[in-house]
Amino acid sequence: MVAASVPAAVQRPVRRGRTVPAGSARRALEPGAALLRPARDPPTLESVATFWWSALDAADAAIRAGGVALQPSEVAALNARMAVERASTVDLLEKIARDEGVRASFSNVLVSRSALRTVLGLPSAVSACVFNLDGVVVASAALHAAAWGETLGGFLETRGERTGGRFAPFDPRTDYRRRFHGKPRLDGIRDFLASRGIALPEGSAADPPDAETVNGLANRKKLALLHRLDQEGVRAFEGSRRYLEAARDAGVGRLGISASENTGRIIESAGLGRLIEASVDGNVIRAQHLRPRPAPDILLAACDAAGVAPEQTAVFETSAAGIEAAKSSGVPLIVGVAIESASKPLLTAGADLVVTSLAELLERNLRR
Repeated sequence: MVAASVPAAVQRPVRRGRTVPAGSARRALEPGAALLRPARDPPTLESVATFWWSALDAADAAIRAGGVALQPSEVAALNARMAVERASTVDLLEKIARDEGVRASFSNVLVSRSALRTVLGLPSAVSACVFNLDGVVVASAALHAAAWGETLGGFLETRGERTGGRFAPFDPRTDYRRRFHGKPRLDGIRDFLASRGIALPEGSAADPPDAETVNGLANRKKLALLHRLDQEGVRAFEGSRRYLEAARDAGVGRLGISASENTGRIIESAGLGRLIEASVDGNVIRAQHLRPRPAPDILLAACDAAGVAPEQTAVFETSAAGIEAAKSSGVPLIVGVAIESASKPLLTAGADLVVTSLAELLERNLRR
């Protein structure tokens, strides 16, 4: 039997992540209400969507099972009704979210869980995805650039006053992308200082933030970034969150890579703790002496962490250096993500395809 239309009770405003009143919850979730009666807490809008997804998948399974006794035309008609049912369910769930001013998408409900791999666009051999967190998953580039601007701006001003020198100020667009993005912090500082004709002693990791050493500047930037995280937080791109959720539901591994030593804080601040299973960050890079991209070391370390070979991995990158690293590793799929960057350099570096967001990739495959 095809799943019934979503009852009117579910149309009552519900915030994503907030609970539905207990009385309406049972009505809203029919025919699956009995599944919730033993639960201690009323359901959220997300759990409403999950139960309806399960109900629709069960109806699909029933149609497939009944195919041995039904005429092909009857199966086709039932499948067509199921497609309409899924679309109307998604429209209703997203209307509730919009009415409550919540940014949410439930387009994954348009397909059965068994078809999710097709929606993800992954080759059959792929069992894990590796995401460059900065710029692919999290809108952290501006946060990092602002922290570097605060750190280096103060440093250059003080040094200029003391030495009488004139130094070009830090440019958050060109300097960040060229000298810091995707690089270990210390490497970025050395590159930036060289561009301004400044030489500083290396110092040590224990240097205080006001020390005029490479490590001192690194520690100053770390404090600036943590302060901004506390004050402003950081957000995940909505399309990337949806892709991660779909990958989780499809049983695909999800690894993050980042040159930042504060990756754990960034993941938690963006609310991705349950979606990113493991990460290779600046701390791992330093401890294991991994070479920066375009060397493949960081990506290979992520594959090791996931327990998969590069041939079983898809890579999502936002930098030409990252794509070159993936290409040299022999991964079967390289997706360039040009949310905060231009697409042409990603294609030139060897990306198999380039999208402006992971939402674009999902929608392209959902609507096929």
